[in-house]
Amino acid sequence: MGSRTVLGAMVTFMFERQRRRLENVARPLVFATVIGACCGPLIVRAQQTQEAHLEVVQVRPNFYMIAGAGGNIGVQIGDDGIVLVNSGSAAMSDQVSAAIRNLSSTGVTYIVNSSDDADEIGGNATIPQAVNPRGWAEPVIVATQSVLNRMVAAQLPSKSLPTDTLYLQEEKPLYLNGEGIEVLAEHSAHTDGDVMVFFRRSDVLVAGDVLDTTRFPVLDLKRGGSIQGEIDALNRIITTAIPSIPFVFQPGGTYVLPGHGYICERDDVVHYRNMITIIRDVVQDMIKRGMSLEQVKAANPTKGYRTRYGSDSGSWTTDMFVEAVYTSLKRNPPDTASAER
Repeated sequence: MGSRTVLGAMVTFMFERQRRRLENVARPLVFATVIGACCGPLIVRAQQTQEAHLEVVQVRPNFYMIAGAGGNIGVQIGDDGIVLVNSGSAAMSDQVSAAIRNLSSTGVTYIVNSSDDADEIGGNATIPQAVNPRGWAEPVIVATQSVLNRMVAAQLPSKSLPTDTLYLQEEKPLYLNGEGIEVLAEHSAHTDGDVMVFFRRSDVLVAGDVLDTTRFPVLDLKRGGSIQGEIDALNRIITTAIPSIPFVFQPGGTYVLPGHGYICERDDVVHYRNMITIIRDVVQDMIKRGMSLEQVKAANPTKGYRTRYGSDSGSWTTDMFVEAVYTSLKRNPPDTASAER
């Protein structure tokens, strides 16, 4: 068996192991108890409520992921207060607030919005109001300037708007709860206002919708997204994350939280990046041969990945993804260096 075959088998093994580990996690929070094996993220499980289904995963001793409230929410807790990466949908704010109160008695100090998607900013105003003790300061809300601009244009409540923006910045450093935090801007991936957040001591990178393990990535071209920017952002995750080396078959290394879906390790992101790169190259070759959008769709350039990530219905179909890739490449053909990545 060649080295490439061995590497592919290892990546597939780790990808499927992590998917199985988290696909049956429990339901919403009321009274949380920690369960799980001796290694890997711990699942915080609770009794089911009638209102909604939430899942809380203890990724590190002071770091959690809340799923089921729209987009995944990253939660760092400590004496300096709670740091949230995204705040879920507005409809789920009460349930998310209850979940956070079960994790910490402090208030929300910072919220970082990875984009202006409705399922990532919906609790910006309501969660701190419900969670923060009396006298606790209003949280600082961090996002890119383009996210702030769109939220203002949408006439969202003032308390939900970012108060600290990355303007002409590639990254913003923070230090909270004894941990260095890097807010990393990605200017043309899912949208033109994406950020990812790397918690250095916890070794957790929250990717937002740059990474979505439930489907092909949503490339919102109207908000400045692009296929090459998406691949560049995934490459940044890969260069930032550290794999579990030399013991590759045991859990460890950097954990990556996607905008939707299960917690990943570095090799999971490599698999996802490779898939997107292959699809980009296939579509680009079809464009060079003069094929129209309808001809490209009919040729099924996502073949081999469509069953796992594709959909023929819903808010983001396979045809929509292929059209976004095609349109993005027609607008901005990749240069030779980018195409070889």
